[in-house]
Amino acid sequence: MSARPTLAVDGMGGDHAPEMVVSGLAIALERHPEAHILLFGDEARLAPLLARHPSLRRAVTLRHATETIAGDLKPTAALRLRQSSMRLAIDAVAAGEAQGVVSAGNTGALLTLAKIVLKTLPGIDRPAMAGIAPSARGDVVMLDLGANVSCDARNLAEFAVMGDVFARVTLGLPAPSIGLLNIGSEEVKGDDRLRQAAEILKESPIAGQFYGFVEGHDIAAGTTDVIVTDGFTGNVALKTGEGALKLIGQLLRQVFTANLAARVGYLLAKSSLERLREWLDPRRYNGAVMLGLNGVVVKSHGGTDAEGFAHAVDVAMDMVANNFNERIRAGMTGLLAADASVADASGANASGGGDDAAAPLASAGG
Repeated sequence: MSARPTLAVDGMGGDHAPEMVVSGLAIALERHPEAHILLFGDEARLAPLLARHPSLRRAVTLRHATETIAGDLKPTAALRLRQSSMRLAIDAVAAGEAQGVVSAGNTGALLTLAKIVLKTLPGIDRPAMAGIAPSARGDVVMLDLGANVSCDARNLAEFAVMGDVFARVTLGLPAPSIGLLNIGSEEVKGDDRLRQAAEILKESPIAGQFYGFVEGHDIAAGTTDVIVTDGFTGNVALKTGEGALKLIGQLLRQVFTANLAARVGYLLAKSSLERLREWLDPRRYNGAVMLGLNGVVVKSHGGTDAEGFAHAVDVAMDMVANNFNERIRAGMTGLLAADASVADASGANASGGGDDAAAPLASAGG
């Protein structure tokens, strides 16, 4: 493997590919001049685009791919396209030619291919998709955002460990606080898997960072630095938040264009509104990461522009530079011990025969 940090990039993935991808790489490589890019896609389309950016000649190696995975292609069908730009980029990570892959292509195909080709890290049952969102207290990490529709207690505990490392790397937090998303903050709320996940985390090496249960409003409030949930709930929360941000933008435009006085008010508040727009700019948060795989996998939003794609590359570079997967391996060692401890305690309580013995995990109402 090259000493230079190397990323494999799907040049044909995304609504505005390949132009958006190449322009995004030009922006990203200004910030990461040490990086090497393996760019996969249709050489006839990519080569002229690369020629427009002389700065990319030293950093980018173009590799031809004869196939492209369409945005509406089913994951099972994508598996059969072994010469697609997405598949070849993932294969490069599996072969050790690159440490990470970035794609703005078909999400389902990327998740499926990455799980099958790269496989999960030791001790991790399922990978999770993590992303960053704005809050009243700064950026927050949230996972899972859709990779797993349903999860058990062990999965949620794994997500917490991975979210801890992700927040340390991407947000620079020395000890991020972690919350489990629930229907209430009280310990008796939620189902058995949530309460058992909480017990595992209380016995884990990150117990001091575990805040407890948080509710939906805590995401925007920034109550904790990391929000852990299953993929179904996380995806609904993510898209609800995206919709709310769009609504805010639409309402602001309506308010400040309603009449002459409103337009004057806009001019007076323009600098503050520009700061708000930059803070809530979805391109700042582009780049969801598949955590728990043998390689860095970053999914860019399919409809993003060059600046947004460059941010996804930034995220991948941060994870590679900070040895993200090695740090997850270390975190999983402690979690395995905590999981075994909780399982032993649960078994002992169950065999005790009395209702009081079973109280720690079974006392919740609903």
